[in-house]
Amino acid sequence: MSTSTTASVSTHILDTSVGRPAEGVAVQLSARSGRTADWQALGGSATDADGRCKDLPALPEGTTHVRLDFAVEPYFEKSANQQADAQQDAPASRDSGAFFPEVAITFAVEAGEHYHVPLLLNPFGYSVYRGS
Repeated sequence: MSTSTTASVSTHILDTSVGRPAEGVAVQLSARSGRTADWQALGGSATDADGRCKDLPALPEGTTHVRLDFAVEPYFEKSANQQADAQQDAPASRDSGAFFPEVAITFAVEAGEHYHVPLLLNPFGYSVYRGS
């Protein structure tokens, strides 16, 4: 939860290739206090069955920039294996189909604001926006 001296961040992922939330994607949160400051890793979480990260760490006071790193390749590898298992004549081994093995989103924040950053994901592209 944001206060007047900090911002807060939340995210969720929708796999647009199947029209469902992306469960089990590892998300790392980093922050810095200025354009030239070093990034500070704050911790991470993984998306739940609704594709949401409900327990991302709080941002420290003075944060001006945030980075969310999404490890999407393992998610797509798991999805590809599940689809192959479901198809009778599917090859035993498939490419994960993830053109982007990870997605890093960096954005500016202001104290007192909440930032919800949804990731719309498919094996060959992604889109993000500031949600509500």
